[in-house]
Amino acid sequence: MSRNQDSKGKGKGKTSGRGNANSKTDSLARGNAPVKKKTAASKPSNPDEMRLNKYIANSGICSRREADENIAIGLVTVNGKVVTEMGHKVKRTDEVRYDGQRITPEPSVYVLLNKPKGFATTTAEGKGKTVMDLVANATNASIKPIGRLGRNSVGLLLFTNDDKVVQKFTNSKNGVARLFQVELDKNLKYEDLKKIQEGFKVEGKLVSVEEISYIQGESKNQVGIKIKNTGNTILRTIFDELSYDIVRIDCVAIGHLTKKDIPRGHWKHLTEQEVNTLKMI
Repeated sequence: MSRNQDSKGKGKGKTSGRGNANSKTDSLARGNAPVKKKTAASKPSNPDEMRLNKYIANSGICSRREADENIAIGLVTVNGKVVTEMGHKVKRTDEVRYDGQRITPEPSVYVLLNKPKGFATTTAEGKGKTVMDLVANATNASIKPIGRLGRNSVGLLLFTNDDKVVQKFTNSKNGVARLFQVELDKNLKYEDLKKIQEGFKVEGKLVSVEEISYIQGESKNQVGIKIKNTGNTILRTIFDELSYDIVRIDCVAIGHLTKKDIPRGHWKHLTEQEVNTLKMI
C-alpha cells in the first residue's frame, strides 16, 4: 500500500468520527433534547419557623454547631418538652429554654417610658388606651412592661424582652428599687411615717419599704417612698391601712434611671452604659 493510500484511509477514519459528533448535534437541532432526571419539588419554607439550632444561635448563646451538641444532650426544651431531634423547627411564639433559661432570637431591647395619666399598663387588647400604644413605634421586638403603674398613675415604666432583667426586678429579695413621689389627701403624720419606715403587718403580712421621707420644700402630704415591689398596689395597701387616700402617684426613678430628658408620654432606648449598670444592680 502506498503512503498516499494510507493517508486517505486515516482521513476517512477521522471524517467518520466527525460525522458521529455532527449526528448528535443534528439530533439536538431537531429538538430531541436529552432526557433529564426528575427531581422532587422542594417544600417551601415557612417564614414563621426556623431551625432550633439557628434560634439558639440568634439568641447569642452559642454557635449553631454548639447548639446541635447541646440539643443532642437534652439541654433544650420547647414548650416544656425536651427536644433532641436535629433539624427540629420552632416558631417565634414557642417557649424555648436553654439549660432552664428562656431565650429569644430577638436582640435584647430596653425602652424607658415616661407614662402619662389615662393609659393602662397591660399588653391585653380591648382595655382602651394602653402603654403598648405609646411604645408601638419603639421597636419590632416583643417587649413587655416590667411591673405596673395604675391607669391614673404617671412616671417611669421599663419595657424589655430580656427575661434576665425581668427576673432581676421580680425577685422579691433582690429586686430593683423604684422611687415614687406620692401625694396624699392630707398631711402624713410623723408617727405614721415612722411606722411605715419601720415596717408593719397588714393581714398578717409584713409590709416594708426601702426608704420614706417628706419631700423637701413641699407640704407634708407629699412623700418620697422607695420600694422594690414591681407594682404600686403596695402603696395603696400601706396608705389605706393608715387611713390616707392617694391623690397622685409618680414613679420618678427606677434604680439609676430617671426621667431626665424624657417628656411625659415619650420614651427612649437605654444606652449601653445604662443597660450594663442595670444588669449589675
